[in-house]
Amino acid sequence: MYRILMTYDNMEGLDALIANKNFKIEIHNKPSPEQFKELIKDYDGLLIRSEVKVTSDIISAAGKLKFIGRAGTGVDNVDKTAATQKGIVVANVPGGNTISAAEHTIGLMLALARNIPEAHVSLKSKKWDRKNFVGTELFGKTLGLIGLGKIGFEVAKRCLSFGMKVIAYDPFVNVELAKNNGIEVKSLEEIYQHSDYISIHSPLNDSTKGLINSEAIKKMKDSVRIINCARGPIVNEHDLSEAIKSGKVKGAAVDVFAKEPPEDWSLIETNNTVITPHLAASTEEAQVKIALEMSEVIIDFFTKGLVRNAVNVPAVTWEVYKKMMPYMDLVLKSGSFQGQISEGGIESVELEYCGHFSDFNTSVLTVSYLQGLLSPLLDIKVNSVNAFTLAKERGIKIKESIIKDSGDYLNLFTAKVKTDKSEISISATLFNDKNPRIVNINDLNVDVSPIGGKVVIINDDRPGVIGKIGAVLGDSNVNIAGMNVGRKDSGKSALTIIEVDNVVSNEILKELLKIQGVQKAKYVVLQLL
Repeated sequence: MYRILMTYDNMEGLDALIANKNFKIEIHNKPSPEQFKELIKDYDGLLIRSEVKVTSDIISAAGKLKFIGRAGTGVDNVDKTAATQKGIVVANVPGGNTISAAEHTIGLMLALARNIPEAHVSLKSKKWDRKNFVGTELFGKTLGLIGLGKIGFEVAKRCLSFGMKVIAYDPFVNVELAKNNGIEVKSLEEIYQHSDYISIHSPLNDSTKGLINSEAIKKMKDSVRIINCARGPIVNEHDLSEAIKSGKVKGAAVDVFAKEPPEDWSLIETNNTVITPHLAASTEEAQVKIALEMSEVIIDFFTKGLVRNAVNVPAVTWEVYKKMMPYMDLVLKSGSFQGQISEGGIESVELEYCGHFSDFNTSVLTVSYLQGLLSPLLDIKVNSVNAFTLAKERGIKIKESIIKDSGDYLNLFTAKVKTDKSEISISATLFNDKNPRIVNINDLNVDVSPIGGKVVIINDDRPGVIGKIGAVLGDSNVNIAGMNVGRKDSGKSALTIIEVDNVVSNEILKELLKIQGVQKAKYVVLQLL
């Protein structure tokens, strides 16, 4: 019999697991770290939510633990590295709250359009005041989506059924896939110009932090309404509050905040706002869906040896996995590099595994590559379970080739990414099976270590350009650790990759682009697996 420790007390949806005679479930709700270390010693499986942290100390104390299940999406409260090193599978339930988040967005939009919260409060205070709460219809209005991931698509489907026109901005979306779903892909400027409602569904990163600010709001239609169920820091709360007070923005519905619980209550206290405390994913149905799927995952793992929804260990033996780790890390970083420098919606990916790469299950390697490629682009956590599904949902065609001969290299991995705007190819190898290098980008020979921060620049190959680039970085206190230049013909375009010790902000990139001869400049971060 397998003993499963639960650190929360809601067993709804776990019927299959409870009824299975192979398992004994024991509940210890929110144990302290010291209690946790004592408890975990005798359990085969652990079922958690977000309230407790599974640290390396907890994992070290686990004598029999084989499986950690997170009843939800994020696994930030689990030390995955420690679990992986000890051979413990960490699994989650990705996508279980997509519908809940989409429906909450619709609920906020309707509440905003029909002044429902204000009318409710008024009537509760025994006032019959109909004339002050006249609303507007969604029918015929234009919804602008910023971000078109899974939740964005679900919001779009529901709003189309209301008779709304849906336009969307997402620099990485497949345009044909969006069109087939009745969504027009537009530029961000066009979203601002034409939208009656703007709903945010993008990930939080350097390019989206503070995206909705006073300058962006000035470009929007008068009386626009803004909904944010994505990430709080995407919206400058002060600027939004001031825009509502001025009348430029008719109203806002907000579920997420820069700090949670909020430290600045000015937006919350502003009139014409609908405010909820990060409830988008919090529904009974979502929790039950998650529990039902987690029950199946646990049963399959312990009774069939089937690994599903794992975020740290692919479906291979532990011994093979350990041998594959350097190769998986290399293809993941190659994908991450391409994901961060690509422009436009990805249409297809061609992967070629040569030499020693062909000794392994390349489908596992492809999952690692897709995880790296999609992670910088999507608003949800990409892992070894959902990477293929997410690629398929975005209409990305994937082709694999396996070649025993790898030419001048013992092993060589090549990935070609085609978007609706460009094509990017990258080749990488492991020297002595442990020293990773990117050796070719777009048919230009390079020698780049796929670790740390890089500034990737396309520039004119002429005297003085590199010096000016170095001067801008130096003036910005960015230390240059190394530089690599790839070119075909003297005097034409060159690819310059500069290794840096400091974060390069968007402001610094803008300064680089002002240099005559610099065509493109991007900052890329390649992290350890």
